[in-house]
Amino acid sequence: MQAVTQFSVRLVQRYLPSAFVLAVILTAIVFVLGIVLGERTPLDMAQYWGEGFSSLFKFGMQMVLVLLTGYVLALTPVMQRLLGALTRQASTPRQALAITIVVSFVCYYLNWGFGMVAGAILAREMGRRVAVHFPLIVAAAYGGELVRGPSTSIPLVIATPGHFMEDAIGIVPVSETLYASWNIALTLALLALLVGFFMLQKQPEQIVRLEAADPAEEAPAQRGDGSFSDWLEHSRLPTLFLGLLAAVYLLGEVVKGDFSINLNTVILIFFTLGLLLHRSAAAYLGAVEKAVGAARGIIVQFPLYAGIAGMMTHADLVTQFSQAIISVASRETFPLWTFLSAGAVNFFIPSGGGQWAIQGPIMMKAAYALGADPARTIMAFTWGDGWTNQIQPFWALPLLGVAGLSARDIMGYLLIWLVISGVAIAGTFVALAAFA
Repeated sequence: MQAVTQFSVRLVQRYLPSAFVLAVILTAIVFVLGIVLGERTPLDMAQYWGEGFSSLFKFGMQMVLVLLTGYVLALTPVMQRLLGALTRQASTPRQALAITIVVSFVCYYLNWGFGMVAGAILAREMGRRVAVHFPLIVAAAYGGELVRGPSTSIPLVIATPGHFMEDAIGIVPVSETLYASWNIALTLALLALLVGFFMLQKQPEQIVRLEAADPAEEAPAQRGDGSFSDWLEHSRLPTLFLGLLAAVYLLGEVVKGDFSINLNTVILIFFTLGLLLHRSAAAYLGAVEKAVGAARGIIVQFPLYAGIAGMMTHADLVTQFSQAIISVASRETFPLWTFLSAGAVNFFIPSGGGQWAIQGPIMMKAAYALGADPARTIMAFTWGDGWTNQIQPFWALPLLGVAGLSARDIMGYLLIWLVISGVAIAGTFVALAAFA
């Protein structure tokens, strides 16, 4: 296993382009496929790309904010002390890996936005304090991203009255999807496999270390000329007022029973805590300045994937691919094929909700025609959507921004983890079919 992983690492480092160039390559591939398979003209494909380009602007801004507010929260004195206490529990590379994997996995399970930031920052702090190969621990932190937990959108949507496919499939409760016994067992098995895989990896002879914390990064903002405006900048009053205002709103939502964990509330919680825990407005803005640079990959590349999604949708490429999968599936094997097809499409349209809106109706209609279990089909699609995120830089961009690494630094490890996790997930659906 060690030899295979090291071969994968060397292969990826040699041939994998940057995340931006990969997005351009995928754009070119879909452009050609649309012309050849979709029988569209080059002008049609350019039109589809342009129409899709702006479709992820809102989501892209949400991703920037969840990264920025989470990063700013991590730079507060309180969080620095908590992270320090946690990282001090690890004195060896294996202990650092185990703690990072378990904490990141649990955070991803609770909410992927929270897990993305928490895992990246924990890996960053572990890399500073423990002599561990930094790309390895960052890859380990990202490995848990594939887990499907209580904030996973597709099962929640299908369990909500009035969803857009209710007339076709009805309401499927989360007790049959997310909280089915087989799905909980699969989740625990994946955690065990993730810990086992990364714990077995040996440190390379020349490890990449993250530099120790810059003292300027943790130093309080320096006061200026002593004027009223300078006093206000370094006072707690502005951030305290705004933080308490946001906290009152959040508590009111809880009291009314309207509170739910989603991307917007995660951002607001991070924002509120950051305001309350930084010493002043100047300290808060200083942390924002450090965090902004980590978001550059999201800002540039999310619109490119939106353009890819636009081309695939309007050129009917998703429909053609899904129908090809359906043609070879049976009642027993349909969830397995759904998992594989969702994973393949996800590489080009890495957005669960957007992919479900395009591919979901096709797959669910086929599931009912074949008599396949709808709940298992939904979870097969959901797992497939998360599975190939492991080698899709789109979802790793926030983590890579915080860590200061490129996709090629971690993808060699994640490529092997993709195979291991894929066998475990696919094997689960095969076993379910065999014992049905």
